[in-house]
Amino acid sequence: MIQHFVHITPEFAFVDGKALNHNEKGAALLTELYRAHIGDYPKFFKMDTLSKLGFVASELLLQAEGELRFEPREDRAVVLFNRSASLQADTNFQATIQDPENFFPSPAAFVYTLANIVTGEIAIRNKYYGETSFIVLERQQPQVMAQQALAAFLDPMTESLISGWLDCEDENHFEAAIFLLKKGQYDNAETVSKEITKIFNIKY
Repeated sequence: MIQHFVHITPEFAFVDGKALNHNEKGAALLTELYRAHIGDYPKFFKMDTLSKLGFVASELLLQAEGELRFEPREDRAVVLFNRSASLQADTNFQATIQDPENFFPSPAAFVYTLANIVTGEIAIRNKYYGETSFIVLERQQPQVMAQQALAAFLDPMTESLISGWLDCEDENHFEAAIFLLKKGQYDNAETVSKEITKIFNIKY
């Protein structure tokens, strides 16, 4: 089965099925997790909630993997999915241009009005030079996610993949369910889909 996976909601955080201790909820939980388990990337505080969620989840995932980090590598891809795209950042930016009498476009908000910014944040942090993409779906669709994961492995350079669900409606409604896949671990989309479904259906 998939060995390393992270699940974060506004209420809890689990790594490989084990709960992380915390006191906060909602967006404050992400900051608490950052301070407790990461703490060395000040740019975190400038991110929108979706990017904070993806950053924290990926950091916890890679810590669980335990391999050497921050060395340039072309053999790892990042392919994530959600249903809300960059809705929160879009809403926040819209608020800065809504009123013609109080028109103050915010570059700090605008920079996050693409969902794939979060895959870029993960790649830059870890010096990944493989594929990065963010795909918007109507709902969690393990079969589609499995097909996209296997498609990423068609690149002969790609040996492993960070993938999964990363959705954020606002600061109090979000979910990360991400995992690591390695080339050759599974030989068909149906098997991968079943493994992804297991992660989504774990009861904590």
